Amino acid sequence: MSEEKKVETSSVRVGELVDCTVEQIMPYGAFVRLSTGQRGMIHISELSFNFVKKVEDILSLQQELRVRVIKIDEKGRIDLSLKKVEERPLIQAPVTRDEKDNFEKKMAAFLKSSESKIADLNSKLNASKSGRKKTGGKSRG
Repeated sequence: MSEEKKVETSSVRVGELVDCTVEQIMPYGAFVRLSTGQRGMIHISELSFNFVKKVEDILSLQQELRVRVIKIDEKGRIDLSLKKVEERPLIQAPVTRDEKDNFEKKMAAFLKSSESKIADLNSKLNASKSGRKKTGGKSRG
């Protein structure tokens, strides 16, 4: 039986793209049937570059996918990734002048608002400190 597992795991390799069908959805990911007949799992963190609250938001039962094999452990379990089918680009498009100006305007407005709020808080704090009567020492009676 252990020889069957070795044969089974050797039919796919790490880094390879494979077709599969979603068989079971769990809160932490989905189990799929590979075109080779093997079972694999796509962890919820490998579904998208964006935050995924529920696996069902991305996948549905019997959905056909193309995924990348990212790991095969010593027990022959196959870990798959949907997001690594198309890697996120390392180089992003340059920021346009309008986007830069817009960002700088927003940042200036934020700083101005923050400084105003801090000044207001400081003046209230100072006013409350100066309004207090200091009572020190023992009372004479």
